[in-house]
Amino acid sequence: MVFDLDMIKKLYAAMPGRIEKARKMVGKPLTLSEKILYSHLFPSQKLENFGRGKSYVDFAPDRVAMQDATAQMALLQFMSAGRPKVAVPSTVHCDHLIVAKSGAKDDLTNANKESKEVFDFLSSVSNKYGIGFWKPGAGIIHQVVLENYAFPGGMMIGTDSHTVNAGGLGMVAIGVGGADAVDVMAGMAWELKFPKLIGVKLTGKLNGWASAKDIILKVAGILTVKGGTGAIVEYFGEGAQSLSCTGKGTICNMGAEIGATTSTFGYDSSMERYLISTGRTEVAKMANKIKQHLTADPEVYANPEKYFDQIVEINLSTLEPHLNGPFTPDLATPISKMKEEAAKNGWPTKVEVGLIGSCTNSSYEDISRAASLAEQVANKGLKTKAEFTITPGSEQVRYTIERDGFIKTFDRIGATVFANACGPCIGMWSRMGADKKEKNTIVHSFNRNFQSRNDGNPNTYAFVASPELTTALAIAGDLTFNPITDYLTNERGEKVKLDPPKGDELPKKGFDVKDPGYQAPAKDGSKVQVKVSPTSDRLQLLTPFAAWDGKNYTGLRLLIKAKGKCTTDHISMAGKWLKYRGHLDNISNNLLIGATNFFNEKQNSVKNQLNGQYDEVPKVQRAYKAKGIGSIVVGDENYGEGSSREHAAMEPRHLGVKAILVKSFARIHETNLKKQGMLALTFANKDDYNKIQEDDSIDFTDLTAFAPDRPLTLVLNHKDGSKDTIKVNHTYNANQILWFKAGSALNQMGQGKKAAKKKPAAKKKAVKKPAKKVVKKASKKKVVKKAKKAKKKR
Repeated sequence: MVFDLDMIKKLYAAMPGRIEKARKMVGKPLTLSEKILYSHLFPSQKLENFGRGKSYVDFAPDRVAMQDATAQMALLQFMSAGRPKVAVPSTVHCDHLIVAKSGAKDDLTNANKESKEVFDFLSSVSNKYGIGFWKPGAGIIHQVVLENYAFPGGMMIGTDSHTVNAGGLGMVAIGVGGADAVDVMAGMAWELKFPKLIGVKLTGKLNGWASAKDIILKVAGILTVKGGTGAIVEYFGEGAQSLSCTGKGTICNMGAEIGATTSTFGYDSSMERYLISTGRTEVAKMANKIKQHLTADPEVYANPEKYFDQIVEINLSTLEPHLNGPFTPDLATPISKMKEEAAKNGWPTKVEVGLIGSCTNSSYEDISRAASLAEQVANKGLKTKAEFTITPGSEQVRYTIERDGFIKTFDRIGATVFANACGPCIGMWSRMGADKKEKNTIVHSFNRNFQSRNDGNPNTYAFVASPELTTALAIAGDLTFNPITDYLTNERGEKVKLDPPKGDELPKKGFDVKDPGYQAPAKDGSKVQVKVSPTSDRLQLLTPFAAWDGKNYTGLRLLIKAKGKCTTDHISMAGKWLKYRGHLDNISNNLLIGATNFFNEKQNSVKNQLNGQYDEVPKVQRAYKAKGIGSIVVGDENYGEGSSREHAAMEPRHLGVKAILVKSFARIHETNLKKQGMLALTFANKDDYNKIQEDDSIDFTDLTAFAPDRPLTLVLNHKDGSKDTIKVNHTYNANQILWFKAGSALNQMGQGKKAAKKKPAAKKKAVKKPAKKVVKKASKKKVVKKAKKAKKKR
């Protein structure tokens, strides 16, 4: 089934003309990223030579994708927008609320029981508002999007940071918060600061144990977790063209781990093959007709230093497998150096579990290469030393790999196949013994490895690797095992070596699936009822946030001064908390419980300035809220790194936090804070972070003059009576300041709708009167003409 064919036809018909106009405006050849961006300007957006990293631009994405955890809040907000139907093609994918425990069948059955209320809500909302619905078990949002919706040259947004996966099919696909998705679904412009451009030139060709995963692991080591912030990463070169489409998707997927706005590749034969293999031959034919517009102009790749803000070059022929981690996805270690690094850092080297799949590496190619290693276990008399799990990315992939015998191969080495869902990647893993908090090592082919993320144990050392290397390390049970050089001892006492992995880019017999799990929406959803029980602990209708009262914030208490890495997992944990993603008050009980307090080095332990006692972060903040006291959160570098979850912005807003002040923000989180009417601020002087004291009371002195490009002033009132005055910066434009003043972007949207309703009525009156006069005059002329004709006949 081909979705949205008419929409793609319309875009492709318009792209060449739009690109030509943009090229004339910019006055130079265009990168692929620029072509897609300029082809998706909102109708009211004036065409300009936009400043990279400077200009705020209004875009019109082609589609929206939401996963079940974030879709709840996004759709609760959309229900307030007053629209009968979504303005662009949109989908919901149920992939986050399935706990991996014993195996696919039982886990899916349990999820359908435990989260029935949420699934029913999402199904009915989708049905009512014209949204495609993918049922639990259908697959992970990003894999399903790649198989069904992604297309070269398109632009999409999704309420998950790994929406960027669709760049593997030549899209500009960007992760956003739910409020951004609401704007687009409501037919409004989507605002983004025009990105900077990073070019990654790939030369040579992968061989042996190296895979597409190792490319992004290497890039992460070069650019770090914030090196791509505010930029699109565009891959090119002979090495890029040698990669499979799903391999490109893996690279783009983990672009979220370097903070990139998105990543993308130019259209090529691998994308054409993938489109045809997934039943979209018509899309491939259309793309072939305009393929020169679906990649950069030739001059760009010939002299990339002239057209990109930064260039990275990687020779794939010499690239070796990498292991990234622990606790951060940018700590990159070539496998040949792991023994040395593990010894130096005291990392546990016994691998307890190897996990492959998830949205990052669950393609047919990934699974087939891992299966080629699993086959060697029996053939070479080996035994797998670690537990081993597989998480297929979609029902289409799962059904096809079962048909082709791969699941039987994994069964023979004692592997567990989990449901087609996120599972352990996002902490939805009921891991036996994790509650003991023992120090241990796991290796997985997922994208993130933050502390406590996978199993809730802060002492689990998680390393990210390719599915091939993960499988090899699970067989060896040793983090320092290098399959390129090292031997294993089999059950017969013989020294054996693993052969390099082999696999097919696409299934030779084609993809197959019995039931993909898709539910089309009702043609007329006006009669569909969406019910939310007022006593539910899973779902809660939203109450608009209060508008700013126009006064300076004064007497704000310091809630927490977070030390070091503070990701969205630290601010709003996933795992068991996912069940409350549709209930803002309940999920607010996990606010910042994973953040480390600078003053006592503890998690979820902050000082309540009302009584001087230490307590859990949410409890302290609720105490302030009950007394009508505002507060402020202070953080370190790249605050809000990780997931796109807007709950990390909505929770502090709901509980009365007024401002987040940090050294630097991750892009999506900063936008989410703005959308929810929060103040997202950065230290003008990063050293002022050290001036914040535990018992501080903080005043704004010039918030009443809040304006673009104008710093704000804070007074830190210390307990001993002394004061410090500091400057803080912000990136708000005039429209975003209106969000703050209205209380949220959603409130501002409502105010705009009311104003729009009044204006057309006034215009109609002004136009109506002269129109009537014209009609009367015209009718008089006709009467005169008829009278003259009658006289002549007489």
